[in-house]
Amino acid sequence: MPSWCPLLCRLAMLLCVWAPCQAQSDTELPPGTPIIQLRLAGDKRKHYEGRVEVYYNGEWGTVCDDDFSIHAANILCRELGFVEAVSWSPSSKYGKGEGRIWLDNVHCSGRERTLAQCKSNGFGVSDCKHSEDVGVVCNQRHTGILNVQIEEVRIRAIYSQRKRVPITEGYLEVKDGGKWRQICDEEWTEMNNRVICGMYGFPGEKGYNTKKNYWDFGVNCTGNEASLHGCKLGHKVELKGNATCEKGMPVVVSCVPGRAFAPSYTQGFSKAYRVEQPLVRLRGGANTGDGRVEVLKNGEWGTVCDDSWNLKAASVVCRELGFGSAKEALAGGRLGQGMGPVHMNEVECSGFEKSLTECYFNRDALGCSHEEDAAVRCNVPAMGFQNKLRLSGGRNPFEGRVEVLAEKNDSLVWGTVCSDSWGTMEATVVCRQLGLGFASNAFQETWYWPGDVRADDVVMSGVRCSGTEMTLAQCLHHGKHLHCPRGGGRFAAGVSCSESAPDLVLNAQVVEHTTYLEDRPMYILQCANEEHCLSSSAATATPSSYRRLMRFSSQIHNNGQSDFRPRAAHNSWVWHDCHRHYHSMEVFTHYDLLSLNGTKVAEGHKASFCLEDTQCEEGTEKRYECANFGQQGITVGCWDTYRHDIDCQWIDVTDVVPGDYIFQVVINPNYEVAESDYTNNIMKCRCRYDGHLIWTYNCHIGERR
Repeated sequence: MPSWCPLLCRLAMLLCVWAPCQAQSDTELPPGTPIIQLRLAGDKRKHYEGRVEVYYNGEWGTVCDDDFSIHAANILCRELGFVEAVSWSPSSKYGKGEGRIWLDNVHCSGRERTLAQCKSNGFGVSDCKHSEDVGVVCNQRHTGILNVQIEEVRIRAIYSQRKRVPITEGYLEVKDGGKWRQICDEEWTEMNNRVICGMYGFPGEKGYNTKKNYWDFGVNCTGNEASLHGCKLGHKVELKGNATCEKGMPVVVSCVPGRAFAPSYTQGFSKAYRVEQPLVRLRGGANTGDGRVEVLKNGEWGTVCDDSWNLKAASVVCRELGFGSAKEALAGGRLGQGMGPVHMNEVECSGFEKSLTECYFNRDALGCSHEEDAAVRCNVPAMGFQNKLRLSGGRNPFEGRVEVLAEKNDSLVWGTVCSDSWGTMEATVVCRQLGLGFASNAFQETWYWPGDVRADDVVMSGVRCSGTEMTLAQCLHHGKHLHCPRGGGRFAAGVSCSESAPDLVLNAQVVEHTTYLEDRPMYILQCANEEHCLSSSAATATPSSYRRLMRFSSQIHNNGQSDFRPRAAHNSWVWHDCHRHYHSMEVFTHYDLLSLNGTKVAEGHKASFCLEDTQCEEGTEKRYECANFGQQGITVGCWDTYRHDIDCQWIDVTDVVPGDYIFQVVINPNYEVAESDYTNNIMKCRCRYDGHLIWTYNCHIGERR
């Protein structure tokens, strides 16, 4: 590349921000690469966001959101002269375009120079509508020349780190012209170190060190870049003789892992860490480091509005939680919608805050809905977890028999996991460890998935997971003394995973506003008694006696990313002759009345005799209804309402004495159907009963802090 090119290239990239920009010059692209221009259009507020439009063959058109990814967004933003993408949005967020849909099913690796190099169906080949036009938000900073110069970046472990996981210290090397080169530390700064550690999943960095084959450029980072590619190119370093760094040493970076990735933690040893009350958490993400951002305020968890949401704020969240910098700042409720208040709006961070709560924000969230909930995807350290587990025998990479790499007779061998007590929580951890998303099903028999016969022996038993672990090895399990009466082989544990999952959330306000008492004669409660909806004393009650029932309505929303469907097949639903209906899930909800110390004093349960879309958000169509033995489920963006006046929608409080209590409702209590978040399946209210009337108040979702 001629010495004058960097300045001209940078100038050209800056000019592209204000005008449609042609892709890289013909001389820089492989022969036959289509020449395109790009622009951001539509209903937008900033010049660095908008609907993606492509100029090809003399005509402007759009790009479909099918298979679009952050990699494609990054290529596009860099092509327009920005550092990288902050996020991308499906479903015509910036309005519907017109004319042709030029690109569909776009697949980018992230290393392409132009969107035209990415794989797709071909220009003009699409089955999409303009309601699927994709949009992007680019980092508003303009690009430095490093995007053109650097092919790859790596930390090559120093000798003492070669067998450690994760690698936290090593020589920084960049690939340029097909060769790995070290960087001279003459101009290396602490901010550069911060960026490197962040892109490799580490929240902090230690002091930095300040051979041959050095890279002949310096690097200048502000500390807020998501990766080294976003940093500016420093001046050319004068290398003498055989490419040596005369006035310095090779750069060695030293990173500090978050607690969850510290060797002592991942190997099962626990140090005396002081557990502090978290102020920020992630919910609804498929993988470690992904999720909807939620903030604790006045004892109640709430969400963050995506107005002004960017990589700086997202990186503050990621580092606060023990991850590296953010690789993506997501908007538009992309990782599911929360419930309750929106605590923060128009967040502005410098990028160096210790907590998101230290950033400036607008406390007035007027106009923000949960459709605008912000989310993040964080850089996490390369732990190699996926190399210690595999799925075998499935029809596709997302399903199969679970096989674990374990030590046996002083060597590592693959073996199966005992399926005794194997369930959804264990499957959730397996799917997370393999990076395959959410658990769809947990299987206790896998004879239909013939795995490797050499791996039939059980090497892990007694597995019990909470669902939050990063690896199956972190779950409780038997040590060297295995116990598995049924053995492995056809009875080994299996899973199926999915990239999306439903998320059921109860509307707490509806429960609070509809609770009341009713005295009902026993002779009209016979069907309810047969379905075990009354307390045990009802077994000896006379037909003329009355039961006191605490009635309420429940409105159950699906805020996830896929429909909630009963696990049992349609033909296996159980017919209840008394009520004349089918049960698709024998236990769908638990209703409990607890003393203030948590002791259960009364209970009820609701079988899902009818899971259907009672109502939906505007623009969402109902898919499920129970009439005529129809398909049951709850569509994303819809809710199912169980009215207060139907059988079993109560707690039998006939034997309860007056006093103060806790009223608790738990949805999907046995985890029969996999969800993206189980922490919001519980609702609690304070409750006062004086022997005649009952009051519920302070109802909230999840555990109140």
